[in-house]
Amino acid sequence: MSVASTLDLKNSLLASLMSDENFRPEEPRSLEETRLSPQLIESLICKLLLNIGSASGRQIAEKICLPFGILESLFTSLRTRQILQHTGSAALNDYTYALTDQGRTRAQSYMASCTYFGAAPVILEDYITSVEAQSIRNESPQREQLEEAFAGLSVDDDLFDNLGPAVNSGAGLFLYGAPGNGKTTLAKRITACYGQHIWIPRTIIEDGQYVKLFDTVYHEVIEEAHSTILKSESYDHRWVKIRRPTVIVGGELTLDSLEIRHDVINNIGEASLQMKSNCGCLLIDDFGRQRMEPTQLLNRWIVPLENRVDYQALANGKKIQVPFEQLIIFSTNLEPKDLTDDAFLRRIPYKIEVRDAQLDEFRTLFRIFAKQLNFEYNADAVEHLIERHYQPVNRPMRRCQPRDLLSQIRNYCLYKGVPMEMKPEYFDRVVKSYFTVVAGD
Repeated sequence: MSVASTLDLKNSLLASLMSDENFRPEEPRSLEETRLSPQLIESLICKLLLNIGSASGRQIAEKICLPFGILESLFTSLRTRQILQHTGSAALNDYTYALTDQGRTRAQSYMASCTYFGAAPVILEDYITSVEAQSIRNESPQREQLEEAFAGLSVDDDLFDNLGPAVNSGAGLFLYGAPGNGKTTLAKRITACYGQHIWIPRTIIEDGQYVKLFDTVYHEVIEEAHSTILKSESYDHRWVKIRRPTVIVGGELTLDSLEIRHDVINNIGEASLQMKSNCGCLLIDDFGRQRMEPTQLLNRWIVPLENRVDYQALANGKKIQVPFEQLIIFSTNLEPKDLTDDAFLRRIPYKIEVRDAQLDEFRTLFRIFAKQLNFEYNADAVEHLIERHYQPVNRPMRRCQPRDLLSQIRNYCLYKGVPMEMKPEYFDRVVKSYFTVVAGD
């Protein structure tokens, strides 16, 4: 074995030992390793240059997220066929390229078929492999991970013990109970119980159809540190390293958003919400208040929940099988049994009630939010609030109320130009307006 080969092997082994990743997209070393046709890559180059005019070979490679080294032979071929031309020299033995008249005609033809250009896509098969490797079902969060994920929240032991098995199952759960008790907040934190990050492709291709997966609304990018020591730390730039996603949808949810949405003008697909949430969590907030009937959603998902796969239609009518690998969380103010039937409830095995706060927890919540809002905690003022405005009328102690009441006191103090303090008379003032709006408390 050569010295270079030995060094590469050592670097590879060292990188593996230092990494806690179950999946990492390796940088392709040839066009064949991308598993994309040369014509597809040619179309991306032509459409890119049609839009930006000219660019160096390395700039083109960066835009389509492929290594410059594997594109050099393609640049030569495109120039030989008079599709590209040199318009000048660039650094590092590179050239600046532009389209010829023939190349412009070809680029316009590519554009008429599909306007997508940018990062080269990843084939569907590779995406499926990545989801299987990074699934939350491969994780086994313990109590320690839950406590870390819920840091700063008041969560009692019973709720921890109920949430723990549900999080480990990855099978889905209902969080139900009265409004204002933190169901949505809990659901948002659950994703943090699993591994911190995953890799997803920017765009997927199947049967010539582009489907955009990466979405900045739901996907938070984690920047890769570029090491000069380990060459093996390089990766395929068609992929993005993100935090495990938490996709949250509420009353705006429709059946259309659960399918690949096709832009008929540009001939580009947009991944469904469940695809965007793969390897993370999908929270259906305020379930039962959507514009569609709950039974429509439940009927759409009853098979995917059972088999962990979903079937989506491409623009050309072809049905594809994609992973359904996320923790589905239904957050609702209603009883689950009032929303759906036994067949669906069986597929969502965990139903966890988030109850009102008890007295000691209510006091603790005031301490937490007093610190967050820069108040000096005043235990006497809190006792005054409880004894005067809660206990005489048997008012439920909702977990959102300490934050909301202190926020109103803060706003009052800022308006009056007085020090921010937790005074009994301030609580008396804000209670009138707050509980007039929050009817039924």
